[in-house]
Amino acid sequence: MLPLFLLLYSAEEPSSAEETEIFVSAGVQRFQFKVSMGYDTMKNQSLTRRTVLTGMAVGLSAFVLPRLPWASAAADAPRVTPEQALQWLREGHARFLAGKSERPNLTPQRIAETFVGGQHPFATLISCSDSRVPVEHLFDRGIGDLFVIRVAGNVADVDEIGTAEYGAGHLHTPVILVLGHSKCGAVTAVVKGDSVGGSIPKLVDNIIPAAERAKAKGLSGDALVAEAIRENVQQSIRDLLAHSEELRHLEHAGKLKLVGAVYHIEDGSLEWLERT
Repeated sequence: MLPLFLLLYSAEEPSSAEETEIFVSAGVQRFQFKVSMGYDTMKNQSLTRRTVLTGMAVGLSAFVLPRLPWASAAADAPRVTPEQALQWLREGHARFLAGKSERPNLTPQRIAETFVGGQHPFATLISCSDSRVPVEHLFDRGIGDLFVIRVAGNVADVDEIGTAEYGAGHLHTPVILVLGHSKCGAVTAVVKGDSVGGSIPKLVDNIIPAAERAKAKGLSGDALVAEAIRENVQQSIRDLLAHSEELRHLEHAGKLKLVGAVYHIEDGSLEWLERT
């Protein structure tokens, strides 16, 4: 794969032969080469000067950048255990909650590193699409750290299960975290029996069993919704395992752990759930 590079060029059209400098930057490395080009020649061709220079820079970067010291770092990363991955999630959230986020892996070097070496996230997350649940932020992680699946109601249907299988089976993430959140609109709508249109009924029907279990506990009002949110997290974990032989196999082999939590949007705290 071609690495990420930065191409800088002169925007002015020359009136005669011009020596143009192209700089290709990658992390802390910097390379410079010069290209002499006649403007009259360029005028008689269908290619623009920008096209030619860009192509030359791509070729140079493809040859040079994969040989940089950090190019294979991601590919050589050691396998992470479920316990280590969970600890990193807990530590990241603790920093976020304390207002001491480090915001790691957000540099140009990290962008290039993951482009050249591929992605090697340490956790797969199924989270609600709610804009108040910024997953990478609340776990204080950066580019290439988390494989995130976002869907209203953090449900686990065919698309989400297949994507989770890719995360755990192909990318080898040792943890799948199903993350619900307080005041979830999808769960609240199911609990209250609100009328929804379009494709939403087929989306939220996965939540119905969770809502029924919560109602069976004799709760009402906010307490009922809160319990349904917890039950919905458990339901998604059940659905993942019930409909994926691959995930069942990985968990049985000790290579994968499925966990659940509820993020409280009112104060930023996390409530880790015991599997039921």
